[in-house]
Amino acid sequence: MEALHSLSVTVAEIRSPAQGYLALVGSGLLKQLGACVGKYLLGKTCSIICDSKVAPLFANRVKRGLTSAGFQPTLITIPAGEKSKTLAQAGAICDQMIAAGLDRQSFVIGLGGGVIGDISGFVAAIYHRGIPHVQIPTTLLAMVDSSIGGKTGVNTRDGKNLIGALHHPSLVIDDVDVLKTLPRREFNQGFAEIIKHAIIADAKMFGTLQSFKASEALALQQLIRRNIEIKAAIVAKDEQDRTGERALLNFGHTVGHGIERAGGYQKFLHGEAVSLGIVAACAISIKRAGLPPDQRDKVVDLLQRFELPTRLPPKFPRKKIIDALKFDKKFERGKVRFVVTPRIGTARLSSDVTIDDIREAIHAL
Repeated sequence: MEALHSLSVTVAEIRSPAQGYLALVGSGLLKQLGACVGKYLLGKTCSIICDSKVAPLFANRVKRGLTSAGFQPTLITIPAGEKSKTLAQAGAICDQMIAAGLDRQSFVIGLGGGVIGDISGFVAAIYHRGIPHVQIPTTLLAMVDSSIGGKTGVNTRDGKNLIGALHHPSLVIDDVDVLKTLPRREFNQGFAEIIKHAIIADAKMFGTLQSFKASEALALQQLIRRNIEIKAAIVAKDEQDRTGERALLNFGHTVGHGIERAGGYQKFLHGEAVSLGIVAACAISIKRAGLPPDQRDKVVDLLQRFELPTRLPPKFPRKKIIDALKFDKKFERGKVRFVVTPRIGTARLSSDVTIDDIREAIHAL
């Protein structure tokens, strides 16, 4: 990525019935970390949870920033990757926090991508029945999606995030400077969630993305904030995921999660799997929601613009994707709750989609 220049900090306010909180978006925020955290949290002891890839890059800087402001941080590092997102790993983290003397007045910092945000949030939700959680995302995908909304969880052998809790962060800190360390593939996967948000809620942003340059620092900061606003607005309407409004955020994820599982969480990054799921969801939307085929083509072109996959490898085990669907949380009493888009900028939940529709869309990938 090209260099990101110094920016002013922008603030996105996330409102929810359970808890309101702020997301700070800008440059150089890690340098001001102690002051940022001290403004919003009262406790002095905390754990910094990160993985083996992120720790060498940012852990010492974060620890120093907290220590210099009078905090007493304990660094806990876990192996990188989706396979660390387990109940056993969450228990091991809790054991280390107990050993370090963290109590009900302590808080948890999740420093990393979506996996770390999910497991650190889950630990914060269950430790002493719930302590504050600070999200410091280090990927674009986590900044625009997983750090917002309060969903936390761990995986089981049968599927992703089947065990979890709703536990909103107390603060989200998005320092765009950390994105300079991301490999291009890791950076680009974040645009799958950004494009998803555009498809379901913001046709104007969809148009903007067609000429978007990630090297323009202010534009990137504004894009991150806009995506936080989109997700926060949807979550606020249906925080508990009961009415179907929040389910709109699952556009592309039913098939995407199946692809991840079929590939053993090794073949595709999360955003790449979601990209493929979006293509499948658009094919189903043509059939079940009247999406014009030329709009589906525009979606595919935009995904390809950010080097995201739109076709599965010929020998990919498609049957395993179908087999994975029965473990998806979006299936209720055996029925499919599938998100479709009738046109770019809007989406709805459909009960008309069949397993055969999904199978057909997967085989067409």
